Amino acid sequence: MSLVAPLPEVVVSRGSVLSTQLLTGPEVDALVVPVAPPAEGDEGVQPRTGTADAAARFGVDLGELADRLEMTGAAGDATTLHLPRSASVERELPWSRLPATVVVVGVGAGTLQDLRRAGAAIARSTRGMRRVVTTVGADAGSDGTRALVEGYLLGAYRHPTRATGKPAKAPAASLVLLGRYTQAAVDAAGLAAMATWTARTLTVTPSDTKNPAWLAERAAELATAAGLTVEVLGPQELAARGFGGLLAVGGGSATGPRLVTVRYEPPAPAPTRNRAGTAAGPARPGSTPRHIVLVGKGITYDTGGISIKPRESMVPMKTDMAGAAVVLATVLGAAAAGVQHRVTALLPLAENAFGGSSYRPGDVLRLYGGTTVEITNTDAEGRIVLADALSHADADLDPDVLIDVATLTGAATLGLGKQHGALYTAEDALACALQDAGDETGELLWRMPLVADYRPVLDSDVADLRHVPVDPHVGGGSITAALFLQRFVGDRRWAHLDIAGPARATAASHELPEGATGFGARLLLRWLTQLR
Repeated sequence: MSLVAPLPEVVVSRGSVLSTQLLTGPEVDALVVPVAPPAEGDEGVQPRTGTADAAARFGVDLGELADRLEMTGAAGDATTLHLPRSASVERELPWSRLPATVVVVGVGAGTLQDLRRAGAAIARSTRGMRRVVTTVGADAGSDGTRALVEGYLLGAYRHPTRATGKPAKAPAASLVLLGRYTQAAVDAAGLAAMATWTARTLTVTPSDTKNPAWLAERAAELATAAGLTVEVLGPQELAARGFGGLLAVGGGSATGPRLVTVRYEPPAPAPTRNRAGTAAGPARPGSTPRHIVLVGKGITYDTGGISIKPRESMVPMKTDMAGAAVVLATVLGAAAAGVQHRVTALLPLAENAFGGSSYRPGDVLRLYGGTTVEITNTDAEGRIVLADALSHADADLDPDVLIDVATLTGAATLGLGKQHGALYTAEDALACALQDAGDETGELLWRMPLVADYRPVLDSDVADLRHVPVDPHVGGGSITAALFLQRFVGDRRWAHLDIAGPARATAASHELPEGATGFGARLLLRWLTQLR
């Protein structure tokens, strides 16, 4: 059985609601049409592509019905209309040979975010059906198609369940896009959604299953199946190579730490050809593939160690490896998309457990590369394992761009809430590119400052630096964490994504499920595909 469930089918069909024969097929359970909010001076919601045609073919004033049911047309607003069948065999109603269910979905102003929410609303409203046909977003262009399909696939996701004896949840319907949709955009949305599904599935797996060894094995299986190169270092190899941070954080667990490296090499571009058919040079003159290294925090469970967490804070800690899941999903997505850059994912994996061999406040660790760090709080373990991996990337992998992703600090959620990830980088161009990718995918980032005046709070009298300020009233916890990580990236182009807020959702909303969201996989994949 595959770790990640297959995506629902999404296909494109040309034609219109008035002319298509799809709607007469017995396997089509519903037609989904769009409406928008009323503009100034309008009465009631406004039909969009396919809605008027549906009203004509079904013989039903769908707009009037939507108004009667108090639809607003806002993005994600959805109403399901169950049409009655004729009580007489001698008399057919206009819709007798058509699907008995019509779903009216609001598309708001038609922005990418609106279409993504509309797609998720389609998934929620049609769950358990066999096949549905829609014209939502048919006039929105390639980007709109991608957003709609992403929303549908993300909204169709359900967290996997263990053997509980309960019946399986109803599957998502097969979706037919009727009209002027772009197949390439559908394909791109499928790759992005699969990356998110992969990250969500790994992140939500319970920690009694998901220890560092298990996660390393699953990462190796997924990467090998995708044709990628994988290396897994266990405790002995980590000790031999000097990964003192990973070993310390994972020392209290019955399952030792792992460092997983997954490498993707792009296919060699075909050379350009002259008129005689002979090679005339490289395919893209002036285009040099870059090496992107992604590092993801992989704490498979976090008790806080000796600086133990309250019970309430421990409950969601199976998701503390979301960063590792995201970078693994991204490199797998890059391979599937044929990204023209080298991509390496580093997954430092450890369980921060409480035990006789746990590391302690006051310890001084020697991290990869020799930097010594004074420990003041064992519950700030994420930055320790990231520092090991970042030092290794800087010293040994020669990245052109180095990006780390982590559910790192509660302070980030205090400043930004649950909707934005905190972005730290010293480079304006990299910040803009990542923020643009976030805006396009709906995975929003907010750039935070690397305040130089805060660096002295990380000074130590017994080590090169301490990883958390001693004074609990210093504030700026997300900033000081980023400043600590910056010490381990050398002169590399570097960005840090603190996703502690948006990586988890306390309730399902639009395309997000309750629990693990997979935040970051789609924005990083979009950034990679656009990187020149």
